[in-house]
Amino acid sequence: MAEAFARTYGSDVMTARSAGLAPAAYISPLTRTVMAEKNISLDDHFPKSLGEVEAGRFDLIVNMSGLSLPGSCGVPVRVWKIRDPMGAGEDVFRAVRDELEMRVMDLILELRRPRKRTSAS
Repeated sequence: MAEAFARTYGSDVMTARSAGLAPAAYISPLTRTVMAEKNISLDDHFPKSLGEVEAGRFDLIVNMSGLSLPGSCGVPVRVWKIRDPMGAGEDVFRAVRDELEMRVMDLILELRRPRKRTSAS
């Protein structure tokens, strides 16, 4: 969900890739349903493992797994405590979706803010 929001809303400031420590075999039908309610299709998305993305090529990693990442990432890591909705009902999926949308939008707005330049004396 987070990758889909980032691609949809923030492609001007980020290239988002998601991967998991233990990715699911498929995207839950409820995930597809609640994202379709936001007019976001997950047709081109699929679960990936960390080995399928090059972590060293990113400027920031957002860890939502609840677990420590293996080894040193070499880039800043933010931890978002997000409930895993798997096995829950549609209301939980919607709540998780809405929380992720808000957090991703906050990150996008942060990245869009002009950075202050420091002047040399």
